[in-house]
Amino acid sequence: MAFGWSAVRSWRGTPPLPPYLTGGVLLLAAITGLMHHLVLVNYTETPAPSTAWPLAATVLLHTVTPLAVAADWLLLTAPRTLRLAHIPLWLTAPAAYLALALTRGALLAPGSPARYPYPFLNVDTHGYAGTLTQALALGLLFTALATLITAADHLRPNVAGRIQHRRNRISPPAAGGLK
Repeated sequence: MAFGWSAVRSWRGTPPLPPYLTGGVLLLAAITGLMHHLVLVNYTETPAPSTAWPLAATVLLHTVTPLAVAADWLLLTAPRTLRLAHIPLWLTAPAAYLALALTRGALLAPGSPARYPYPFLNVDTHGYAGTLTQALALGLLFTALATLITAADHLRPNVAGRIQHRRNRISPPAAGGLK
């Protein structure tokens, strides 16, 4: 959704999306990719996709999209716009997801398939104390990643300034169109 919104704003020549939004999308995409490749693939309970379509969806969601978001941020956004003050806002999405996942799991009957979306959030296995401890550890890692992204934003070169045409990213078609 953020890519579409950004493209429309670029097409119209309006200012780019605010940094607190682009940074948040980058953080969430990075979390998605890293959690999949570093954590979830190592759980034996997580089944591998068995056919081409689920495999393609997994690759698109967990690999291609995070890389595309990172490339968009690196190449098409101005550097030095992210602030440490944005980090609490960015972390509200994972915190809300945690609350939703635990509430859903509590409402479903024990033994229900997919009661908890991830093995490390399984209260039946780890109890609430263990699950919340793991969630806190992940929250601290997400905070460190957000801080790293913010620091990288202040160190990266202004590639976007060399690529952008005037104020927008994409030049709209000529007024006359094709004849």
